[in-house]
Amino acid sequence: MRWSAQELGVDQVDALPGLARLNNLVRSVRTPEFAGVTFHEVLAKSALNKVPGPERFGFGWTINPYRGCSHACTYCFARPTHEYLELNAGEDFDRQIIVKINVAEVLRKELASPRWARKPVALGTNTDPYQRAEGRYRLMPEILTALADSGTPISILTKGTLLRRDLDLLADLSQRVPVDLAMSIAVYDDELQQSVEPGTPTTAARLATVAAARERGLPCSVFVMPVLPYLTDTTSHLDRAFSQIAEADATSVLHTALYLKPGTKEWFLAWLDRERPDLSPRYRRLYAKGAYAPAEYRTWLAQRITPLLRKHGLRTGRTDPATGAVLSSAAAAQSAPSPVPTLF
Repeated sequence: MRWSAQELGVDQVDALPGLARLNNLVRSVRTPEFAGVTFHEVLAKSALNKVPGPERFGFGWTINPYRGCSHACTYCFARPTHEYLELNAGEDFDRQIIVKINVAEVLRKELASPRWARKPVALGTNTDPYQRAEGRYRLMPEILTALADSGTPISILTKGTLLRRDLDLLADLSQRVPVDLAMSIAVYDDELQQSVEPGTPTTAARLATVAAARERGLPCSVFVMPVLPYLTDTTSHLDRAFSQIAEADATSVLHTALYLKPGTKEWFLAWLDRERPDLSPRYRRLYAKGAYAPAEYRTWLAQRITPLLRKHGLRTGRTDPATGAVLSSAAAAQSAPSPVPTLF
């Protein structure tokens, strides 16, 4: 099989307890190129995930080639999903990466079903399909080609500049199916960005990827999310962000305030206690009643952002209400405006 020839490093015989019980675990691998990271290669039983949305919108479809993410964003809402495998939502999420090595092969079988209705499929709604592991495993080109071959519209949300590797392929595929891209860029201060999301490419590199996509005629939105209260919600920070986004020729901008669900909340607040203890009491008050910032804060933030978007000639994008990804252009004409977007 294709993946069996990838010599990543030394096989690990001490797979973690939750993973050892999986009947689809092939092997656990470490390699010097990814110091401190273990890849757990599994055989996927399915590729397409059906995601329920608001009742009047129906459901959406996603593909997640990886679980866990080396981008290590302290605020990532997907962190608690690692607990299903008896891995923790903190360092394990960043360093224990599940790789579905046969995902493209399984996907082709599912797309060949006469029941497949060629609904838009979103990638990047849980963990990033263009995280560093993709440079080694190269799962995305085959996934994207399989989708296009079946006539299925594609949308991608990523923080990974590795997307540039596949831009020519995506431009070719866009001649056959709708392709919609979005780059997540939350922080426009280099020091803060490297602290709060230490495994991600720089803001400048991600903006350059947006520009490269636009140069190839591909639509590419920017997710300015999450906006971090008291850290990235100042007028100066947001004005700098939207200026750079406009310069990159982004198709649209989407934004929302930080969302802190259980599992993520503890990890983010631990980072805050270390790096910005002066803000810890304010955050604990702000998020005392739940995962969302209070409605009053979200209204205030929207009032601050709206004139800045207008100043820089940017339009507000729309999300798919089921997946949280950028709304596929294939569905845009039939879809009503989306609610407050979910986080990457």
